[in-house]
Amino acid sequence: MDTIKSERGVSDDSLSLPAPVRESERHRGFRAVGVAVSKLAAPIVARRGGGVLVRLKSEWAAIVGADWAAVAWPSALGRDGVLRVRAASTAALELQHRAPLLIERINCFFGRSVVTRLALVQGPILARAAGEVTVLDERLSGIADPQLRAALDRLGRAVIGRRS
Repeated sequence: MDTIKSERGVSDDSLSLPAPVRESERHRGFRAVGVAVSKLAAPIVARRGGGVLVRLKSEWAAIVGADWAAVAWPSALGRDGVLRVRAASTAALELQHRAPLLIERINCFFGRSVVTRLALVQGPILARAAGEVTVLDERLSGIADPQLRAALDRLGRAVIGRRS
């Protein structure tokens, strides 16, 4: 059988239609995108630590206890297992002495060696600062003069930023 060439010089044999899709293979309606997104995001998340820091932050109080969670917060996890912890200056020394205990608790939580050592950074704990801003807003709500309230709000936020 002779093949007929199209205008572009391509034979009809090379232009074939895809095989028809069976009825059982068709998906009707909407499909969940979660599987597709997880396949796309998995390599990115794996390159950035596999979501360990996210899990650590979400369960921080349960892992280290409420007392330590009030004065310390994990800020970064390096590839070499160094966990950078932001700590209030009043608790940094004791936290340094208890570092092996905290490392053990974190690694027990994950079931593998995730953290090899702690790097303490003295600084504000952001969760506490957010609570102080809420208290400031409540106290300023009773002031009727808008200019005075705005000035006191700026002053209060500046004081909270320096102290925390």
